Amino acid sequence: MVIFGMGMTKFVLSKHEKMEQMTNKIPSLSAKERRIIELVADGKTNPEIADLMCLSVPTIKWYRKRIRAKFDVDTTVGLIREAIRIGIIH
Repeated sequence: MVIFGMGMTKFVLSKHEKMEQMTNKIPSLSAKERRIIELVADGKTNPEIADLMCLSVPTIKWYRKRIRAKFDVDTTVGLIREAIRIGIIH
């Protein structure tokens, strides 16, 4: 049996709570948002995505900004990392 001091116990519990919050933090996404994530992960540019989805480039930019906000990330890399983590893309 391993016994930790109070400081270590609080640290471990804090890390556990953060992991639970991250696991439970799966944003609700529309079909369009999911498709945009897939296309971004495939390396498509905003104009390419716009053409494929019959939308304007500003609309794609708006969707991407909204998706990043839902995932609470600032970058495309962060978005893709989170999408992989929750299983939207593989």
